[in-house]
Amino acid sequence: MVDRAMVFGLAASVAALLFILELVRQRRLREEYSLLWLATAIVLLILSVSRPLLDVLASAMGIFYPPSALFVVAMIFVLFILLHFSTVITRLAQENKDIAQQVALLRYELERASANQKRHDSQDSDQADPVE
Repeated sequence: MVDRAMVFGLAASVAALLFILELVRQRRLREEYSLLWLATAIVLLILSVSRPLLDVLASAMGIFYPPSALFVVAMIFVLFILLHFSTVITRLAQENKDIAQQVALLRYELERASANQKRHDSQDSDQADPVE
């Protein structure tokens, strides 16, 4: 027996799978970030197609309406994706801080070298011009 929730789950997982593949193809989503999304879509697709597997999973989780287990599984995957993105954002924020500090140090050294060069040039021009 196929109910509307299962059909919706199947359609949504196929649409998500195709959408993720299209984003990767257009290079709008990097492959490394698409893996969790692809895994989510594939697991939901498998659970949508295999009602006995979904029934076993729902029973194991204590869910009385098996199609609800699809949403629980989707939420678990979304939480993993959020955790992954949080770790990536944390790493990128630290790298940005390090790069900003390096740029500030380089800018300071450049300004100091420029000031030394100007001072050196002015001393050379004073020594080159004879005083009358």
